[in-house]
Amino acid sequence: MSRFFFNDRKQLVNDAIEGMVISAPHGNLVRLDIDPAIRIVARADWDKSRVAVISGGGSGHEPAHAGFVGKGMLTAAVCGDVFASPSVDAVLNAIVAVTGDRGCLLIVKNYTGDRLNFGLAAEKAKRYGLKVEMVIVADDIALPDNKQPRGIAGTALVHKIAGYAAELGKSLSEVRDIAQQASENVWSLGLAMESCNLPGSEEDDRIQRGQVELGLGIHGEPGASTVDSHNSKQLIETLVEPLKALADNDRIAVLINNLGGVSALEMALLTKELAHSALKDQIAYLIGPAPLVSSLDMKGFSLSVLRLNETFEKALCADVQTVGWQKPVPFAPMKTQRHSPVYTQLEIEPSENAQVNTLVSAAAQTLIGLENRLNALDAKVGDGDTGSTFAEGAREIASLLEQGKLPLNNTAQLLQLVGERLATVMGGSSGVLMSIFFTAAGQAVHDEKPLPEALLRGLKQMKHYGGADLGDRTLIDALQPALEALRDSGLDAAAAAAKTGAEKTATMQKAGAGRSSYVNSQNLEGVTDPGAVAIAEVFAAVSKG
Repeated sequence: MSRFFFNDRKQLVNDAIEGMVISAPHGNLVRLDIDPAIRIVARADWDKSRVAVISGGGSGHEPAHAGFVGKGMLTAAVCGDVFASPSVDAVLNAIVAVTGDRGCLLIVKNYTGDRLNFGLAAEKAKRYGLKVEMVIVADDIALPDNKQPRGIAGTALVHKIAGYAAELGKSLSEVRDIAQQASENVWSLGLAMESCNLPGSEEDDRIQRGQVELGLGIHGEPGASTVDSHNSKQLIETLVEPLKALADNDRIAVLINNLGGVSALEMALLTKELAHSALKDQIAYLIGPAPLVSSLDMKGFSLSVLRLNETFEKALCADVQTVGWQKPVPFAPMKTQRHSPVYTQLEIEPSENAQVNTLVSAAAQTLIGLENRLNALDAKVGDGDTGSTFAEGAREIASLLEQGKLPLNNTAQLLQLVGERLATVMGGSSGVLMSIFFTAAGQAVHDEKPLPEALLRGLKQMKHYGGADLGDRTLIDALQPALEALRDSGLDAAAAAAKTGAEKTATMQKAGAGRSSYVNSQNLEGVTDPGAVAIAEVFAAVSKG
């Protein structure tokens, strides 16, 4: 089954070009209206006063090539079908359309179809009296002994340097020479753990799990060798070693190219590995990480190293108006800034209060005793762990009480300490919600609010952050009426209100929050919410104490 979004396979490239042109941020691109089979994206602001720079090739490598059309880079790009060279007629029409008296430079990746079609078009264009030169980029070093190395991501660097020279108004021979010099000083090497998926084709599972292919082509061609590792550090070292040998110890720019299917997170960590690799002392600029010459959705990346000189450096850093170029970043180690750590651990002073001791003990022992009952209730409407979660928090508080580590005579500190410990030991959303409740209540007591008002403040914050409210079939259905009754009428009334609120949850047909919200109404009917039961039982216990 194909893993590719498209409507009409025959119109796929045309549709993609339209989407790119209409979304170009500088509004400076046009598609030349010649023939549906001739796909040329050109600068809308072009006036033929300078040397034209044209590139192109098969589609599927976006943003190459049309994404590099714009001021300071390419004048036009000729787009073939997916992984297929454009026709001779398409290239010829591009040359004639944008070339003036200054001439035209073609920049071509070293694939037979591109060389032949662009080459024949160049010869035909000369019949029109046009001056045309061609530079072939062959930057892939995967097969060192190959007489015809492929052109891959390093081609984008040649585009940038040639476009800079043309924008300065240099002659055709000067633009050709600087592009040729760039192509002779750029080397690329890539790898992938998954090949690309072509539109309308079955998945390619050639690469085995746990392996990567080193040096596979940007059309999914098999790699030069296989590496049994996905370790980012090891793989960067594998690529860097031969690249460094070619670059000697010279200053370099490195293009970090996403072949299309690697997440931004992974590209960032690969960049980190590069920054600590054997090349780190030579790198002057980073370009990317980003897709520049991709291979549809290939799960892989490549590194392209350009040996710098003054002209190349100026060319790379010059501004452009394109969709796809990434501005080089001067390389430097990660910046850090010292900051004093913030710790949430409270500074408390243990103290005694017999009445508070009794209330805390009653609440904790009640929750511990309810563990199995609450788990059984929760198993009917959730994942069956409410009792264990509350009991775990209660055991922690009971242990601190037994060890005399609670500030029983300081209500604000006590509430805040309970909040801190529950967040640590209860786990899940329940622990955080109860921690918010006690922490906010403790702060309110610290701000000299009466205890009932402080507890209502904690409830308000719990509702705010948790998203549940009265009627959502949660512990709030028992807690809110209990706290309002506590404020208005005292502890006995609070216990009665909590019991009534908990019982009402058995009649609620829909839960508005928590895991019960995913359970149908038939399974909820007649089942009391376990959290609400826990609240009711705690209020009942402390009212008796």
